[in-house]
Amino acid sequence: MTPFPPQSATPIVDAPPTNGVALLRDRVAAFIDEHVVPNETRLDAGGSAASAVLRDLQSTARDSGLWALPLPVELGGHGLPFADYVRLAEAEGASDHGPAVLGSASLLDVRMLQRHSSQAVRDSYLEQLVSGELRAAYAMTEPGGPGTDPSMTASRAEAEPDGSWVVTGRKWFVSGAADADLITVLARTHGTEPSRDGLSLLLVPTDTLGVRIIRELPVLGVGGQWEIALDRVHVPGDHLIGEPGRALAIAGERLQLGRTLRCLRWLGQAERAFALMCDRARTRSQSRGPLAERQLVQQHVFESLLAIRSTRPLVHKAAALIDAGHDAAVEAGLAKVAAARTLQQVADAAIQIYGAAGLGPDTALPALLRTGRLARILDGPDELHIEAVARRVLRRRR
Repeated sequence: MTPFPPQSATPIVDAPPTNGVALLRDRVAAFIDEHVVPNETRLDAGGSAASAVLRDLQSTARDSGLWALPLPVELGGHGLPFADYVRLAEAEGASDHGPAVLGSASLLDVRMLQRHSSQAVRDSYLEQLVSGELRAAYAMTEPGGPGTDPSMTASRAEAEPDGSWVVTGRKWFVSGAADADLITVLARTHGTEPSRDGLSLLLVPTDTLGVRIIRELPVLGVGGQWEIALDRVHVPGDHLIGEPGRALAIAGERLQLGRTLRCLRWLGQAERAFALMCDRARTRSQSRGPLAERQLVQQHVFESLLAIRSTRPLVHKAAALIDAGHDAAVEAGLAKVAAARTLQQVADAAIQIYGAAGLGPDTALPALLRTGRLARILDGPDELHIEAVARRVLRRRR
């Protein structure tokens, strides 16, 4: 059973949320504003103190009935249909920490393991991932190689006579690796690079001998990304995800959903920057009157609103196609580029209206701008998606 089976054969892109979903969305938005946003600085700091804050907030989310909303009921989640979750994912993602606090950060891993892993893996890990007892990470890219070209993967997994695997390699830009209990690793089980054949996914418990954190990789001054080494790490045979050599099909499925979820969260952060911009324009006055009366300020407001309103249908169409079980490669690519650009554009415009105050620690704008800039590279740079979408469209026209 999948976490969110198709809801309809024909995707409805911009259907308004029902009253129940609208109320739930408002509750999520209020929770993020009241509990998560005031603690962002503490959560950003990392370390044991941040982990303690996260656990307290997660407990509050459970008590509020907002825990693991899109996760399956049989695993301890709320069971909210994906089409409904899409309607509130923007509110949840207005803070980078929202998904982790509300328990939906495990959605990609739970869905992948539920669909493609062995019964032993499902029995061992799924409920604990949904409950938040375990945390997972995803390791695909490698130092010295192009992250957009999996054919260059050098990490290897060698089969042992007893059916287990021995994994050797190095990965980087692994989000949350230092706190992860499980890491899904892309490795070559046969063949040599450059080749897209022979790539497999293995679920590696991080307490296994040979798993080593090399260093943190601060991105524009902020941590959370890590480089790891796997030195002859022994992995049980039943921890292979899917069939040997079928990694890219599973990874592609995961990436389409992951990119779309991130787009929804980037839209939520763009809306947050837009709200800050409008509040500043309305309340800040100069000798010649309020900023809101200046035409160039009004242009920033207009262009930002246009970007948000133009991007949202692209993202919702990608989500609807995925929910209906259709291929959404073109739509997810369009949405990813548009949402990343929108967040960067709106955050930059908001900083421009704030002036020097927008550069300092008193607002979330520097963090939002940083996220927007990262979004245009991580999870596939703009250029990758532009070329991939264009190729698909041109092939269809032929």
